[in-house]
Amino acid sequence: VASHSSGSSGINAEYGDNRVRDYLAHELRGVCHDTKVEPPLLNVRGTALSHGSITSDGARLDVSTRGFWGNMDCVYFDVRIFNPRTPSNSNQTIAKTYEKHENAKKTGYLQRVLQVEKASFSPLVMTTTGGLGKEFTSVLKRLAEKKAAKTGYNYQDCIRYLRLRLSFAMVRSVTTSIRGHRGVRGRGAAENCQGPDDYLYRVD
Repeated sequence: VASHSSGSSGINAEYGDNRVRDYLAHELRGVCHDTKVEPPLLNVRGTALSHGSITSDGARLDVSTRGFWGNMDCVYFDVRIFNPRTPSNSNQTIAKTYEKHENAKKTGYLQRVLQVEKASFSPLVMTTTGGLGKEFTSVLKRLAEKKAAKTGYNYQDCIRYLRLRLSFAMVRSVTTSIRGHRGVRGRGAAENCQGPDDYLYRVD
């Protein structure tokens, strides 16, 4: 789950709102099966895991689904959004920063997911400016391929659409994190959105 910690720039270095998570789950439900939000992980008692692994009971990741990479596979995803302009992130190249955050997620969860859940794990790292880490990029491309195959839209329309809606979700997430949630939350934009051209008339 994306954590929520303060950065010295005055906005948060990592964001805890769940709009990106919920949008991804919405899209995964359309092309995969058994998609779950915040699935609980099995207990690790009796399993030797590498140093740094999260071993606490009740641990959860953001989304799990089946049939993403292969027909019967199970994969877990966990989102992290970071501000590349905070001092802790700006003292290295953006590629290294993505790698740092991906590796932090893998240190905590990869071995647990592989050994206990018998599944695969992909950390989904994104910046507050809309950039995506290497693994998030691969996941989004695969999602676009599956969406194109199921809907009949071409791949380029699907990848453009997914990146646009993902950016909307990220902006809302960051805005809420800075200002706090206002108003009553109803059905989100993700649930109202039907296809790659939908953004032309359903931007809300």
